[in-house]
Formats: sequence, C-alpha cells, structure tokens
Amino acid sequence: MWHTLCVIRIATFTRMFIDESKLEVHAGNGGKGMVAFRREKYVPLGGPSGGNGGRGGHIILCASNDVHTLYDIGNKRIFRADHGESGAPSLCTGKSGEDVIIPLPVGTLVKDLVSGEQLADLKTNGQLFTVAEGGRGGVGNAAFKSSTNRAPRQSTPGVPGQSRKLALELKLVADCGLVGFPNAGKSSLIRRLSAATPKVADYPFTTLKPVLGLVEVSPGKSFVLVDIPGLIEGAADGKGLGHQFLRHIERSFCLAYVLDISGENPYEQYRVLRLEMEKFHPLLLTKPRLIVFNKMDLGEFPEDPRFAEEGCSIVRTSAITGAGIAELKKGMQDLIGEKGIRQQGW
Repeated sequence: MWHTLCVIRIATFTRMFIDESKLEVHAGNGGKGMVAFRREKYVPLGGPSGGNGGRGGHIILCASNDVHTLYDIGNKRIFRADHGESGAPSLCTGKSGEDVIIPLPVGTLVKDLVSGEQLADLKTNGQLFTVAEGGRGGVGNAAFKSSTNRAPRQSTPGVPGQSRKLALELKLVADCGLVGFPNAGKSSLIRRLSAATPKVADYPFTTLKPVLGLVEVSPGKSFVLVDIPGLIEGAADGKGLGHQFLRHIERSFCLAYVLDISGENPYEQYRVLRLEMEKFHPLLLTKPRLIVFNKMDLGEFPEDPRFAEEGCSIVRTSAITGAGIAELKKGMQDLIGEKGIRQQGW
C-alpha cells in the first residue's frame, strides 16, 4: 500500500525537492510542585497536601510513508511542546504537557547540529524517536512529610525540558536505483517502467530531483525504482548536480547502470560512474548491478568483453519504442529477489 501512495504523491510533485533541513526543538518544562495544607472543618492540623508538577511535553519524531520530502513538514522550523502544569492541593498532580509529534519521511537521518552526533536513523514506517524529553515535574510539599517534619513548606521547581538544534538529511529508500550520465535516458525509462512522470527533454540535467516510481512486474509483485539526477566525472568532488544526490544510492538495494550507446563507449561510461561512486562510498560498488544499453533504436553496439569479465548482466532497451522493457523489469526483479527493502525492514 505504501508503494502506491508513494507513486501517487511523488509522480504529481510540482514543488521543490528538499533533502536537507534544520529544525529547532524545545521540549516542555516540568510543572512546579505545590505547597498546600489540608483545610477542613473539624480536621485540625490536616497536614501537607501539595501535589507534584506535571511532566513537560516531549518532542517525538515519527517516520511516515505519507511524508515524502522534508518540504512536507511545512515552513515551520521551531517546535515547542507544552509545559507541565503546577501541582494542586489535595495531592493532585499537575497535567502533563502535550507531546509534539513531527512526521518525517522514511529514510531521514537525524543529527545534532552542534555536536554532529547522529541521533537517529528513521528507516521504517511508524518508527518513533524522542529527540527532546520533557522535564520532570517538581515535587510538592506532601513528599517532604516525615516524623520530624510534620508541616514541610518546601517544594521543588520543575526540571527544564531538553532543547536541540537538529540537522535532517533524507536518503530515499528504494529497491533499485537508476544511475547514468545526463541524457542517458533514465527519465524516459522510469516513465516506461512506472507511473512516474519526470521531465524529459533533449538537454542535460533535466532531472533536478530524485524521482520514485512503482514498477509492477506481475499481479502482487512490484518494486520501487528511483531515478537519480545524472552524474558526471568529478561528481564525488562536487561537480554537476549528481553529488548532492549520491546519498540516495546508498539506500537502493541494487543499481541499474543506464548507458547511452549513441554516445561515448559504454564501458568507459560504466567505468567513470563506478569511479565516482567509489570516491563517494566504496560500499556502493558491492551492490548487485545490472547494465542497461539504452537507445538501441539508434543502432547496435557490439558487446565489450570487459563486461563479461566482470560478470555483468546486460539488457538492451529503447525507452522510445519500448523494446526490452519487459526484459529490464525481469532483470531488476531477479536482482532484488526476496531481499529488497521490504524484506530488510528498511
């Protein structure tokens, strides 16, 4: 079900994609303990009856499949929870502050902006993380009663709630990621494979944000595909548009290298792509992979023996004519098998 929601929402996005953001969160303070004494007719020296203060509200982060970008949390960047109420007479504890729950996309990394410490990795739908705890309520004077102190007049204030400045970083979660140079035909392929509708044009860098699509292989069997903006040589060093989106490849179970057979030697394209990913994170090279020779409607290209030497499976496609699309779906599904993101609990 969440895959369907994902496609409907992302395929119709017209807003800017945001994969980094900053938040300031303030949990509520605990309420004050109360000093009070029991006052009733015919009950002299009723004794202390001051109640404890209520707990301050927590700030809680919740991973949700209904939120797909950090843009969806709105323009609000400061969140405050309610303070706990003060204690009351008759040993009544003050009301606790209301918790604030902030929904975030699945795949969000949460870091402390000041220390840089990673606080949470929200990988699964419904995962909760209390990022700022509300302060404990203060103690009323009834708690200080003893055999030697029958009428205590002391109480304690509430404990201040935690405050944090957070850095949020979104890493999209997908079964398979499309990687390739600008204009390799990735956007056209994801249009053919799914209901996603990324921009397609005859100039580089038409994809300025990652695009998710749901690929149906057969009834009841599907997987999530992500189109990463085109990489160029030097992307790992910050060149082009691909560098800031390389992080999204980390959460893809497998990769499909889309190579334009009408352009530079396909193996050279493949070599440069692998080099850039190795610079960014060597573990990216260990992901299961599939080679896609795209734009086969423009001619044939002899298979380079180096692909076979590296054990690469090759699928020939044309996003324009639809040739090879069924084989590509099957090839991706074979790579994913039963070990995709849903089975890994991502």
